[in-house]
Amino acid sequence: MFWNVPNSLTLMRIVCIPIFVGIFYFPASSLPIHDKNVLATFIFAFAAITDWFDGYLARVLNQTSAFGAFLDPVADKLMVAAALILLIELDRVGAVVALIIIGREIAISALREWMAGVGERGSVAVANIGKIKTAAQMAAILLLLYHDPIGSLRINFLGEVLIYIAAFLTLLSMAYYLKAAWPRMKAG
Repeated sequence: MFWNVPNSLTLMRIVCIPIFVGIFYFPASSLPIHDKNVLATFIFAFAAITDWFDGYLARVLNQTSAFGAFLDPVADKLMVAAALILLIELDRVGAVVALIIIGREIAISALREWMAGVGERGSVAVANIGKIKTAAQMAAILLLLYHDPIGSLRINFLGEVLIYIAAFLTLLSMAYYLKAAWPRMKAG
């Protein structure tokens, strides 16, 4: 089943990318920065929530598909990469941190594809460390998009702390996946 509810949610997530990025290109006279922050955060949060729902619905409605299995991680990586590049431009995240996170996503995706090609995809399946990394990363991006303080709570500072934690977990999870794949990599 090519177009089903889960795949439609994944596609909706991809459509959200140019919207939350484009918000920051509206003139300040028509949309103040605080409003841009709020709208972009809301749209990114909506997209992140659909990521959970599409997988859940695919399992519950028995609508899993090869296309969905391909499209879902692509949508995730596009969404995160777009947000990180935007946050660099807004001077809310450092390029090195973004490069670590984006580079790991590309490297592990390539590793998974290679492992699938040699019939051992299961040895680099998503692990708990990857799930924790994703949670920290998504929370950090949301906080950095919002950026503005809430009362005395410095949201941007919390976002910065979380993005550094996410970058550390990114490296740790990459090491985990490489270690899992190492026997096969060594064998050629």
